[in-house]
Amino acid sequence: MPVRGTSKAVEAGSTLVDVATVSQSERDQKRGQDIRRREERLGELDREYRKQSRRCADGSEDACRKRDAAYAEMHQLMPSVPYEPR
Repeated sequence: MPVRGTSKAVEAGSTLVDVATVSQSERDQKRGQDIRRREERLGELDREYRKQSRRCADGSEDACRKRDAAYAEMHQLMPSVPYEPR
């Protein structure tokens, strides 16, 4: 009986190791998803920046503040988005 119990514990242990281990392809996939999220956010900020810039040019101080906030977030986010030449 003790041998059988040990055998199952080893199997259970190896299963836990497999579940807890993250493969390189899973890390690559997660990195790709993170990059896409940052790219999407950068696109949203760019659209917001352009919209608020137009409103700011029309004299809205609130729009100027929003434009500046979008600009600051864009520049904070840019280094984390990889550049890929086309």
